[in-house]
Amino acid sequence: MTLSFYELQTNTQVEMKNYKIAILAGDGIGPEITQEAIKVLKVIEERNDVTFELLPAAFGACAYFEFGDAFPQATIDICDQADAILKGTIGLSHEESKKIPIDKQPERGALLPLRRRYNTYANFRPVSLPKALAHFSPLKPEIIGEGIDIIMVRELVGGLYFGNKEMGINEQGLRYVKETLEYDENQIRQILHQAFKLANKRKKILHNIHKSNVLKSSVLWNEILDEVAVEYPDVQVIHQLVDSAATNLCLRPTQFDVMVMENMFGDILSDQGGGILGSLGLMPSACIGPEKAYYEPSHGSAPDIAGKNIANPYSMIGSVAMMLENSFDMAEEAKNVWAAMQGVFADGYSTADLSKPGSGVTMINTVEFGDKVVEKLRQMPKV
Repeated sequence: MTLSFYELQTNTQVEMKNYKIAILAGDGIGPEITQEAIKVLKVIEERNDVTFELLPAAFGACAYFEFGDAFPQATIDICDQADAILKGTIGLSHEESKKIPIDKQPERGALLPLRRRYNTYANFRPVSLPKALAHFSPLKPEIIGEGIDIIMVRELVGGLYFGNKEMGINEQGLRYVKETLEYDENQIRQILHQAFKLANKRKKILHNIHKSNVLKSSVLWNEILDEVAVEYPDVQVIHQLVDSAATNLCLRPTQFDVMVMENMFGDILSDQGGGILGSLGLMPSACIGPEKAYYEPSHGSAPDIAGKNIANPYSMIGSVAMMLENSFDMAEEAKNVWAAMQGVFADGYSTADLSKPGSGVTMINTVEFGDKVVEKLRQMPKV
């Protein structure tokens, strides 16, 4: 059978892909930096055969004050139908947080339930500082060398944060608290596989961060790691105690490539990674489960600068880049987003939350930074 010209044209057209993204702008600076991330998504649509259906939903303290729940059912329904979730910052100042019951505060009432619902057990946090951006770091140039490129892999749905919690008065009449650190071997095994696979794609070096000289949870962790390591013979495993790792992140950060650790260690060391970069504002993250992932900045909601248009949206736009690569199979376009953001810095621009007047950079605001990223992205060759 001979196809007509019209049929040939139809058969050779690239199929338009459509994705639903739940947009949880959150609290504090969350809405401001989320708007800049949405600008980037619009340009991605222009440059590719893809459309994004953006589904805004309330999440965090703003949701509690409007609906009496930091993760209301309406938001759950939107997240359930989304292909991926883009989450802004959540939380309030210490004093403002007191207006919300402890168990309904954003971290306990929204963030942990989000992780639990979608079993987003694998948290990837890049600590990336190209040499051109070394001026942001408090570390000496000789320590940074040619740049820092670390990915911290953190187990996200187990350990102390998700164990049983108890508060009360003991038999002696003293207030007490009890929190349980609990892992089973399947939880440990699945995150270790993620870390080994990533290390296998990169420099084939995996730093295993633990505290087995004190914690039996780390003893089990290391036993499972030895079993998993057999499946990845090309990956060199380097064991390091968490306190030693914290020291070496400051003294010799370039030794690290992929680091894997349990939940609380990952929370603390990844924030230290932000300190190495000069700001948590330079750290996006991906939280990936078996069927769904959410993407978020690693930093907090910064209520002290909310509404001032000075927060840098790098971490939020970087989270979009991670979403493009991990959820939508758009790795090359993700690289373009990274290059566009870093290009704005390389051109000598910064925002007031990252740099001080007199630091030799041209100060721009949140919206202007997003506009410059979009401008650079539009100039890049289409993939």
